[in-house]
Amino acid sequence: MFDLRVDFNCPEMNLMRFELFVGLRYLKAKRKQALISIITVISTAGFTIGVMALVTVLAVMNGFQEDIRNKILGITSHVIVLGRSSGIQDYDAVTRQVEGIEGVVAGTPFVLGQAMLSTDRAATGVVVRGIDPATASSVISLQINLKEGALDDLRSSPAPAGISSPDGMIIGNELAQLMGVSRGEEINMISPTGVMTPVGMVPKMRKFKVTGIFESGMYEYDSSLVFLNLGAAQDFFDMPDRVTGVEVRVKDIYKADKVSHRIAQELGYPFWTKDWMQMNKSLFSALKLEKIMMFILLALIVMVAAFNIIGTLIMVVMEKTRDIAILKSMGATARQILCVFTIGGVVVGVVGTALGIAGGYGLCLLLARYPFPLPSDVYQLSHLPVKPQVLDFLVVAASAIAISFTATIYPSWQASQLRPAEALRYE
Repeated sequence: MFDLRVDFNCPEMNLMRFELFVGLRYLKAKRKQALISIITVISTAGFTIGVMALVTVLAVMNGFQEDIRNKILGITSHVIVLGRSSGIQDYDAVTRQVEGIEGVVAGTPFVLGQAMLSTDRAATGVVVRGIDPATASSVISLQINLKEGALDDLRSSPAPAGISSPDGMIIGNELAQLMGVSRGEEINMISPTGVMTPVGMVPKMRKFKVTGIFESGMYEYDSSLVFLNLGAAQDFFDMPDRVTGVEVRVKDIYKADKVSHRIAQELGYPFWTKDWMQMNKSLFSALKLEKIMMFILLALIVMVAAFNIIGTLIMVVMEKTRDIAILKSMGATARQILCVFTIGGVVVGVVGTALGIAGGYGLCLLLARYPFPLPSDVYQLSHLPVKPQVLDFLVVAASAIAISFTATIYPSWQASQLRPAEALRYE
């Protein structure tokens, strides 16, 4: 077979394969074929814009997911330990045992119940969580979310002898606005179970003092969650010697399921555990599905650019029909011709992908340095969160290059099937 790399009097031919050399030369059209160069530039720009949009949107989705996760884990723990009966009695010993398990950072007991808050202006149902101020800060980040007050304020305020002082209470910002109360005011808490008296069942009512207001950014928490001192919650829900469960903080939140399983095995029956991924499975599944759908929809932009590649290669094949015939006459195989045009299309995809990845990463850095403001009353976020991930960049790059390669198959195959005699008959 005739060796085209040797016979062509061109120094570049010694530095690259024949297919690569010709494929790159065909992307540089002559003046009379300037339209092909323009379409090539448009195809590359389409790939660049599509990849850049895809990378940026995925980074924003990651930012939203991380922000929601941080807000949830700022109020709730990584793992909770519960008892199959009515709570856990020897909870101090259970907490110490849990803290000795590998992967556990700290543990704290808690009481969980439901009640109703009442003032002269409003009444609403709430979820009550009793926590130990001394150990809760090592498990949850409630102190960080406090707008007013501190965890230590949950303890009973000092009062003159003979006068009882109401226990402290920390409520959400939305709940404070709904109830029309502020820090320092008292509020009534009513238990749904009630107390049996000679005249029948009477609702159990007690006054609490608002000693703190928190804002987690999650409306469900800020509008319906109340924190009490552990002792006050035990007394209110008639649980003097037991708690609902033990909250646990782990070293690696992404290994919480493994640590949860380890805790359950260590404690045995009648204890069971749940990790934060199980407790919020529906929310994070929805976010994951939304991210996948956004990837698919934005990938259509890249596919539109791929149609430009198809159009470009078809025009190149039509313009280079004579050249293809000559190359085949000189000994070029159908496989080599196929590679020539495949390389041309893939180069457009690779260049566009590289520029898109670089542009997307630059845009992410720009959004991180100069945050895009958002209406906090609508999104519960002050700015657009951005968190680029290497895996997303790799997936986007691989997908874009695969799309560009797929787009070259038909035009390249058509060029490889061209017969030299028919192409040169009217030349």
